[in-house]
Amino acid sequence: MVFTISAISFAQDAGNCARMNNAGEKKAMKIGIVVYSNDAETVWNAFRLANYSQSEGDTVSVFLLGKGVEAQKISTNEFNITGQMEDFAVSGGKIFACGTCLRLRNQEGTNLCPVSSLSDLYAIIRTSEKILTF
Repeated sequence: MVFTISAISFAQDAGNCARMNNAGEKKAMKIGIVVYSNDAETVWNAFRLANYSQSEGDTVSVFLLGKGVEAQKISTNEFNITGQMEDFAVSGGKIFACGTCLRLRNQEGTNLCPVSSLSDLYAIIRTSEKILTF
């Protein structure tokens, strides 16, 4: 007799269990997202996930690093990154932009993406339960 276990089902079930508290309610997580891409679709999806996670009650911080600091400039009609970023900020999300990376590209921080440092990135990593990179 051969037994097989679906890794996908197991991972989904394990993830659901990990997000439940003792009363069976969904537990909010602290998520850190690092965006290192200037590919419009990739950055758009990163912020879509950030917005969805926040709508599920999670606390999310996004750090733009390297090419990721170009996020506001690469928004297109098809991939409205700026709109996703604004929605994220309005709903309480925090966006950080690497100051060194901005200076290398002759850019400045904005109200939406203030100049930040590696100490901010370190704090996100240190305090987050999950870190995702795009």
